[in-house]
Amino acid sequence: MSVPAFENAQVLVVGASRGGIGTAIARAFQEAGASVQVTGVETAPVPDEGFAYTQLDVTDTEAVRAFAAGIKKLDALVNCAAITKRGEEMDPAFFAHVLDVNLVGSLRCAEALYGALKGGSVINIASMYARFGSPMNPAYGASKAGVEQMTKSLAIAWAEDDIRVNAIAPGFIVTEQSARARTDPEFTARIEARTPMKRWGQPEDIAGVALFLASDAARFMTGTTIPVDGGYSVA
Repeated sequence: MSVPAFENAQVLVVGASRGGIGTAIARAFQEAGASVQVTGVETAPVPDEGFAYTQLDVTDTEAVRAFAAGIKKLDALVNCAAITKRGEEMDPAFFAHVLDVNLVGSLRCAEALYGALKGGSVINIASMYARFGSPMNPAYGASKAGVEQMTKSLAIAWAEDDIRVNAIAPGFIVTEQSARARTDPEFTARIEARTPMKRWGQPEDIAGVALFLASDAARFMTGTTIPVDGGYSVA
């Protein structure tokens, strides 16, 4: 399969320290020739795949702005930082924290890197839960609905600066974040039964779409959210 070439492109993936979707996207950009930086809240990424790494708390506005000040040019920003805790998100304080990381954190990074992104692309990670109710993850669902709406708004606001802003809405993906849900065999079977492709996705299934959105092949696309869910959302 051919992939877009990104020789000499500068790419930042925020939230790529735990071997999930962010790491898969960073790896795909690197294999396509890009110079890739990643961030995460851990002192070091697990696993360490050799990317230039910065520990960064996306809820800390000053830290985000200080980090962004060192980046003069960026061809693609991928906002992957997110948290969730299945069955524990009704607590108002934790609900607010989830929104601060998943939604406001994405805005902080985009806003801080606005000057470096002119002529580039922002790719936010939303979720199918932006459109479906999520009784076990209400904060996560609300935050991802906000990410989808923010994507539309930034796309309009920044179009005159030649910054395209799009999002990807993953379905059920095998990651550390979904590990708790996957211990429930009834839940897992129900997801696979509804998904036309009859499986959970892998992080690599998201990476190709990220490369497409950052490439010239998507040069007339902005403000859109692409579902990557094995057909779950249309079943």
